[in-house]
Amino acid sequence: MTDRRLFTRKLDLARGAVDMSHGSGGKAMAQLVRELFAAAFANPLLDQGNDQAAFDPPAGRMVVTTDGFVVSPLFFPGGDIGSLAVHGTVNDVAMAGAVPLYLTAGFILEEGFPLADLKRLVDSMAQAAREAGVSIVTGDTKVVERGKGDGVFITTTGIGVVPPGVAPSGERARPGDAILVSGTMGDHGVAIMSTRENLSFETDIRSDSAALHGLVAGMVGAVPDVHVLRDPTRGGLATTLNEIAHQSGVGMLLREAAIPLKAEVAAACELLGLDPLYVANEGKLIAICAAEDADRLLAAMRSHPLGAEAAVIGAVVEDSHRFVQMETRFGGKRIVDWLSGEQLPRIC
Repeated sequence: MTDRRLFTRKLDLARGAVDMSHGSGGKAMAQLVRELFAAAFANPLLDQGNDQAAFDPPAGRMVVTTDGFVVSPLFFPGGDIGSLAVHGTVNDVAMAGAVPLYLTAGFILEEGFPLADLKRLVDSMAQAAREAGVSIVTGDTKVVERGKGDGVFITTTGIGVVPPGVAPSGERARPGDAILVSGTMGDHGVAIMSTRENLSFETDIRSDSAALHGLVAGMVGAVPDVHVLRDPTRGGLATTLNEIAHQSGVGMLLREAAIPLKAEVAAACELLGLDPLYVANEGKLIAICAAEDADRLLAAMRSHPLGAEAAVIGAVVEDSHRFVQMETRFGGKRIVDWLSGEQLPRIC
């Protein structure tokens, strides 16, 4: 049956809104899926119209990850929840050194959410997936009553494959290793908070949300034996390094002066009472490698646009307490502990 015979009129994407029938499993839901999601995400696997995607697995070790997105506001400088859902999941796959291949997407929609805004988010998500070279191959849509959601929540699953000889993992940091970051810290979290609090600065602060698999491909091409890759999202650089230190049973010593930080982000953090080391990032990564590989890895990172401001920020040390410490700009040392409490809720 054609869409013309099944649906009496087109979805009103300009003035319409999500209603409970869009999650009922009937014609209204079928129309929403066909005219919005399937149209934007079209690819051979999705176009089959099944409740799952069947494909031949590629050679190599497979990687799978799942992520949920509840960011508020839904639209922010440098991105939105749609593009963020793609970038965040692609990056989790990439932190295994893997090439991302496929995504799934689940949407929780609130009754009354404008279809124009939903289309904007879906189109942004589709564009981000195309730019990342991944296909959204299956998905699901549910609707909750007005007041029981917050517009849109998205859950994604990512699948990828790891090239031979590549095996970064959080337990592989060793004393003497170098610690690198791919660029400035805290951009995403400050962009979200400044939008949420209606703050303005002389220089626009934009989220760093980006897909990092291209950067990672260049890195593992130059140094296949990268010990650890991790994206410092919630909890920021500080919490992520504490996670790795505990996984590997080591300590870390950072140099405050070496950590890249935009002046406007530092100023915003001071105004908001935030420590930039704990502020989320969505387009940056941490890499840990053998000291003798650090220069080669740094050069590979800086040769990619998303790693142009990469830096070596410290070293892994022996420490049975698994402390992360930092040499301050004033010559002293301080403990860089785990994030305590919720500094920035609903940041991704």
